[in-house]
Amino acid sequence: MRAVGYQKSLPIDDPSSLQDIELPDPTPGPHDLLVEVAAVSVNPVDTKVRMRAEPESGWKVLGFDAAGTVRAVGEQVTLFKPGDAVFHAGDITRQGTNAELHLVDERIAGPAPASLSTAEAAALPLTSITAWEILFDRFRIPEGGGDGDLLVLGGAGGVGSMLIQLAKTLTGLRVIATASRPESGQWCRDLGADAVVDHSQPLGPQLDALDSAPRYVAALTASDRHLPTIAEVIRPQGEICMIDDPDQLDVTPLKRKSISFHWELMFTRPMFQTDDMIAQHRLLGRVAELVDQGRIRSTMMRELGPIDAATLREAHRQQESGRSVGKTVLAGFPS
Repeated sequence: MRAVGYQKSLPIDDPSSLQDIELPDPTPGPHDLLVEVAAVSVNPVDTKVRMRAEPESGWKVLGFDAAGTVRAVGEQVTLFKPGDAVFHAGDITRQGTNAELHLVDERIAGPAPASLSTAEAAALPLTSITAWEILFDRFRIPEGGGDGDLLVLGGAGGVGSMLIQLAKTLTGLRVIATASRPESGQWCRDLGADAVVDHSQPLGPQLDALDSAPRYVAALTASDRHLPTIAEVIRPQGEICMIDDPDQLDVTPLKRKSISFHWELMFTRPMFQTDDMIAQHRLLGRVAELVDQGRIRSTMMRELGPIDAATLREAHRQQESGRSVGKTVLAGFPS
């Protein structure tokens, strides 16, 4: 099968940072789906793994989002059959989705939204899972409930885009997103944010003007830089959830307000084969239903071209710029 992989952690401008390769077709394990990949999207984790996780031998294939069709199933699979359209975000401990064929445990795959193209569907899984787990697993907000304000730091990114939509659709929270450019601010409003503030300017006065002391803060990017400000603006006994990877993090300033602190990593369930691993299958099914009902939408912002090394290098380059809005998708393999 055709795939895109790397052997050394290199800057994305180096042609060897991602290369077109041929690999043997994978064979499904007991709970696996063998998915024929039609489209993939790129997330910050792709660029982080490329630069931090050099394979000891052989090729590492990246990619943590895909939409495609089930070609074969393992002997213990009960949720899907060959021919089913699926979308999924994969498992960070296995080979990724930047390949013609991909193995994924059925318990972390969902039925693809019927109303979307494969490209539009491929934009959704990783960010939907992350946003869902922030709201309902980390913050433990009940569906249809919740009170107070949710501050989404980095609202125009992939996770922020889904978090805004899910919070407005499924909770009673007021959603305040941060964005530093007119186009990213408008993107957040279009997705349903009740208000947008500029994270390149002091947040305190802007939140005061909205009469807001957020009960919940989703810190999605540059968390170490924003933490002192978060500690100032969050309401006493509030909650923070982070997803990024700061080199150092001093949470001492959170003590005086008795702030609860959470990490969110959507790979935890598959990585540790947790008893509730199937929760990701179920939530992806709910996301597909919400999309097909017209209550939320795909966050695909651009389709760059086919799944090959040159196009993926450009997608990584755009992701590393820190100015991405929504999701970048690649669809199909070169003929």
